[in-house]
Amino acid sequence: MTRDYRLFDIQHAVLPTKLPIATFYRELLETQRVLYRKHMTWWTAPILARELAQNLFRGQTNFMRGILNYRKVYNVDKMLADHSRPIQYELPVSFQPESPLPKAKGPQLYIHAQRNRTARGIDESTEQFINATHSGASG
Repeated sequence: MTRDYRLFDIQHAVLPTKLPIATFYRELLETQRVLYRKHMTWWTAPILARELAQNLFRGQTNFMRGILNYRKVYNVDKMLADHSRPIQYELPVSFQPESPLPKAKGPQLYIHAQRNRTARGIDESTEQFINATHSGASG
């Protein structure tokens, strides 16, 4: 989708997505918010505070700034605008086959068998959390 070096930061989509890009970013950011809500609780606050203090003592402020500025930095409009900015450094194409690679046929693909909740090792509270936060979008 892009070879803009700035976007290869694990936060931007650089390959085509099944969802429209704006929908993809909305789902990505909502998933991150859900994970933060689940893992940043009163139980984890002392651990987080210790980690922040250690980082600040060493002069490392990125983690603290990331937490404080999350909604300002990570928002759909900003991420979409990043795709529209002029490219200053475009990654070179290192490999271009002379002909397109053949598509794999069904029997050539390995498909994992579907497993039930018990086989996945998911407990009841986690299952309820998944059901409560699942947006229903597929992709």
